[in-house]
Amino acid sequence: MNNYTTTQGDTFDIIAFRVWGNEKLMHKLIEANPEHQGKVFFSAGVLLNVPEIKLPVSKDPVPPWQL
Repeated sequence: MNNYTTTQGDTFDIIAFRVWGNEKLMHKLIEANPEHQGKVFFSAGVLLNVPEIKLPVSKDPVPPWQL
């Protein structure tokens, strides 16, 4: 398991997008950090557990605007 240190104003969906590129995986962060499940916005310096997950590998080419 890895760690993530929050910056002021971070939310679970923003963090999920930063670490995995998909905000819809925020439930994985909440599950790994149940003591923070009621938080909407984080203050700076909160250490969160980031579980290692297997992301699906896309076989479709990525459009240029998503690079």
